[in-house]
Order: sequence, then structure tokens, then C-alpha cells
Amino acid sequence: MNLTVLAASGRTGLALTREALRRGHTVTAIARDPGRIAVPDSPRLHTVAGDVEDPASLAAVAGSTVLSGLGTDRAGVLLAGAKAVVAAGPARIIWLGAYGTGESASVAGEAAGALVKLLGDRLGDKVEADATILTAGGTVFHAGLLADGPESPGWRTVGLEAGPPLDFKATITRATVAAAMLDEAETPRFAGRIALPLSA
Repeated sequence: MNLTVLAASGRTGLALTREALRRGHTVTAIARDPGRIAVPDSPRLHTVAGDVEDPASLAAVAGSTVLSGLGTDRAGVLLAGAKAVVAAGPARIIWLGAYGTGESASVAGEAAGALVKLLGDRLGDKVEADATILTAGGTVFHAGLLADGPESPGWRTVGLEAGPPLDFKATITRATVAAAMLDEAETPRFAGRIALPLSA
């Protein structure tokens, strides 16, 4: 399968790129600085300089399945990125969001209220970016607090209706989230919906 990883030099983007290559896919890895995509060389890996704030640089997205690890500390970037990716014409989009925001806030429970303070003016950006992807038929993964480390044994992906309360003491590894997003790329189950990757 031909996959495109957006924000491939970030920690989640690197996990997505590694997992996609491990599974035998051909990967176009997009980052502002492709030299920071720290994965072993592979004939199935193509690195491309691109920035979601420069839609013309995302030509590689057209016709592919896109997995996004995009995250930012600046308001407006996620929504700009979502719009640029949708406009580029991918076959499918699998987008990383945050559990406790937007549609998952009511499922996540009282702790979701703390995200309003934590994210500030970035919250609306995240919510609108997710809505843009969902409207385009993409899948948005709402993950809890991310951590480094290996893939968790016994993890699973569920729909919003099965979401647990948000727990700031619990984490999920980026490798686990990457595996869940790759599973969705290979066997779609949550098109146009929010999915939750959960550790066992």
C-alpha cells in the first residue's frame, strides 16, 4: 500500500513511518526538514520537504492514504493542515486528534474540562481540524496522553460509545497509536468517525 505520513519527523510521525515500513508499505514521509526523519534507509521510503502552511508542497498526498502525526503549539496550524490535506485529494485520511476534545469531550468526562485551560486558543483549532477531516470521510483517532515506548500488548481500538473517562495518570505509547492507525489504513472500520486507541 502507498502511504503518506504527515509530520514524519515528529515523535508520532516517526512511529507511524517505522510501523508502516515494518509492515511492508511504501511510505512517502513529509516533514519541513526531511533530514530529521530518523529511520533506517529503505527502498520503500521516500522523504519529501513539505509544510501544511504551504499547500503546494503537499502534492505527494494526492491519491494516497494519509496518516497524520501533526501536532502544534500554535493556533490555526491544525485547521490549515486539515484543509490543505483534504484539498490535495488523498484517497483516505487518518488523523491524530486528542481525547477529551470536540466530540469525545462528553465521553471523556469531567477531566476533559481541564483541556480547555491546557489547550487555550488551540482547542478550537483542534476541534475544527477534526471536523474537517470527518466531513471528508476520514478517520480521527482521539488518543489520550502520549508517551514513548514499545507497542502495548493487548491494545484495542473502539468507537466513541466505548470510551472510558479521561485519566491524566494513564498514557498510551506512540507505537501503540501508530499500530492502531496503520490497522485502520489496512482495514477501514471507522471511516467518517472518531476512533479511540486504548491500552489493555
